[in-house]
Amino acid sequence: MHHRHPEIAPQLLSETDEQRQLRTVLRDFYAETSGVEDLHTHLATPRGYDEALWARLAREIGVHGLAVPEEYGGSGFTFAELAVALEESGRALYCGPLLPTVVLAAHALLLSGDRTACERYLPRIADGTLTATVAGFDDGVPGVAAERGSGGWVLRGQTDFVLDGAGAELILVRAGTPAGPRLFACEPAPDSCRRTPRRVLDETRRQALVEFRGAPAAAVGAADGAEGTADGTEGAVSATLDAGRAALAAEQVGGSGHALDATVAFVAQRHQFGRPIGSFQAVKHRLADVLVALEAARSASAYATACAAVASPQLPVAACAAAVVCSETFRLATAEYVQLHGGIGFTWEHPAHLYVRRARGAEVLFGTADQHRARLAGLVGPAARTATPVPPPEPQ
Repeated sequence: MHHRHPEIAPQLLSETDEQRQLRTVLRDFYAETSGVEDLHTHLATPRGYDEALWARLAREIGVHGLAVPEEYGGSGFTFAELAVALEESGRALYCGPLLPTVVLAAHALLLSGDRTACERYLPRIADGTLTATVAGFDDGVPGVAAERGSGGWVLRGQTDFVLDGAGAELILVRAGTPAGPRLFACEPAPDSCRRTPRRVLDETRRQALVEFRGAPAAAVGAADGAEGTADGTEGAVSATLDAGRAALAAEQVGGSGHALDATVAFVAQRHQFGRPIGSFQAVKHRLADVLVALEAARSASAYATACAAVASPQLPVAACAAAVVCSETFRLATAEYVQLHGGIGFTWEHPAHLYVRRARGAEVLFGTADQHRARLAGLVGPAARTATPVPPPEPQ
């Protein structure tokens, strides 16, 4: 049951001085090294992003290790600091695999409770030398099965639209076993794992079909035969996806902020009939609508971030609410980004269409708005006290 008035300390909803400083550093860093005009160049590379910039983010600023405990090579901060970094990456439309590696894979490892796996992989995630992702987390019935081979576990089956699936060096897979779903770590090799890039609307966030053909894997989580292994796996998977929704909401707030700021700057200098078009009442009203929506999105994202930072039981509610509000805000902000730029907003050279693509791709990444609303109804509605918990939504 979820209380209607959750107990989250108000100070968790405001930025600290350290977080403001991190935001300033990252905004300046992206402005100097990763302008939107460079995106087309990066997208044409084999990995789809600037690998040197990826390494600098990890080593000079420490973005990758912000929410990783110090015992595993991280900085020991919380999800709140990571959310600041994600918001700024969304604002700059950074195309490195922060979401699958730093959020999904890292949280899945931490939530699994497997110290051996954490010690093996998290230090390399924190220092930027390992890219990782998750697969099969949003499948109702696992499309991948794990079976015991002569040398240990092997994976067979396939899962589609895996974030950074074609390039990630580690894949954490939710796979079916006779005892129920389990989590496995697979370092894919060409002879046992076929990875086919998918053509998707948002080219800044690559996805792939991953086919496992007897791929060696190691079980992650509770020891074999331990009671509650399957339930523990499902709990870790659900919590990981909710962390992903909170992270995506922060990205969407950053992207919406860029769209609004860029549009305001344009309508202030674009003249028509002898005056700036931003002085026309119709334009003012449309931008005011975006601003109001953006403030609501900031509030929803801040609440989801606070819940993730303190591992609040309210995270499922907060994450779904943020997914709905922030997705709709990003869609509105990018639509006005294009429309109020006039003809230039429709050109390939202008960055507006890249933000539109990111907005449309992100709004279905971890489930649609309608699916999130349905889950929310089950979590906080009148029947929530007695009803069976509603499972996370499945993306379409």
